[in-house]
Amino acid sequence: MFAAIPRHVPSVIRAIGLTLGALVVGLAMTTMSLGTPGRDVIDSAFNVFGPTFIVLLFALVVTTVFCWIKMATTNNEQAWFEGGMHAAQGVATLALTFTLLGISLGIGSLADNQLTPDTIQSVISQLTNRFSMAFMTTVIGLPVSAVLRTGLAVTYARRSNYRTCDWPNQNHTQEAL
Repeated sequence: MFAAIPRHVPSVIRAIGLTLGALVVGLAMTTMSLGTPGRDVIDSAFNVFGPTFIVLLFALVVTTVFCWIKMATTNNEQAWFEGGMHAAQGVATLALTFTLLGISLGIGSLADNQLTPDTIQSVISQLTNRFSMAFMTTVIGLPVSAVLRTGLAVTYARRSNYRTCDWPNQNHTQEAL
């Protein structure tokens, strides 16, 4: 089992590179559209999502891209397709889990604080901070999952079609058309 690890290292490095490249392009597009410095966008992402969500999302995206690369470059595409689809679905599951976590933490912050005219501002601030994390994880996670699953499915269908099609050997004569 461990003997196969060195043979997968180039694909892992390629998957990390592709994921980081997509992240840089996304960051550049975000900074250009918002007119905000990249560092501020990164700080906001860590404040809204938290490091745990970001690290888990990155790991699942790299895993999906790794499976996508292996599916496209090996003959065992069915196994890599299944693995990639499960990892991509893991992105959606992660997003929805953090949505529920954020809602639960927001409601929990309501239960932990006494609502008075003096404390209402801080209670609402805590609540909106938790709800922001809750809904932004879904806003980011579900489209990322959909893009990854679409890419995997299209690549798999394309490879399956090319593998089973007999285009070069077909005789397209005028009578057949």
